[in-house]
Amino acid sequence: MAWIGALGAVTVAGVGAAAGFVGLVTGALPLDVGVGRRTRPLGPQSVDIAAPREVVFDVIAQPYLGRATRAMREKVTVLERGSDMVLAAHRTPVAGGRLAATTVETVRFTRPERVDFRLVRGPVPAVTESFTLTERESGTRLVYKGELATDLWRAGQWWGGLVAPRWEATVATSLAAVRQEAERRSRLR
Repeated sequence: MAWIGALGAVTVAGVGAAAGFVGLVTGALPLDVGVGRRTRPLGPQSVDIAAPREVVFDVIAQPYLGRATRAMREKVTVLERGSDMVLAAHRTPVAGGRLAATTVETVRFTRPERVDFRLVRGPVPAVTESFTLTERESGTRLVYKGELATDLWRAGQWWGGLVAPRWEATVATSLAAVRQEAERRSRLR
């Protein structure tokens, strides 16, 4: 009979560990202890866009400062809006779409050359990112750079190694969507 109690304790511990992992992955249970902090770069990623810089900036800013499309409203919710900065929740499918990670970030706009992101809540303690827009003869170069930080020394470094590739893949998808929409709008002008 003692084994039943031990089995129950192991089951509770396993369920608790699984719930903690899901909470960490989805950003519902952020872990920010400020001990053993390690940082790693994100990017750079760049994309050349055959559209004027103002158009590219408007495409990036629209879900935050303007009227978001229905598809973008499913991904981004503006929680608070100021004149040059918003607080927004971003939803990203994880675990094959079975879960959604929600990050909360500040987004600051410096028209027309820069958009900065700073993580407030998510699967890691800190992320800072920037989209820099540079005019070129053929249109605009959009460059993404960032930094991701984790806590707890090697354990955090391991976790950052899991999170960073997914984070960068999400950014690459966003850059491709910005390029497609900016070039579409530029052709309509």
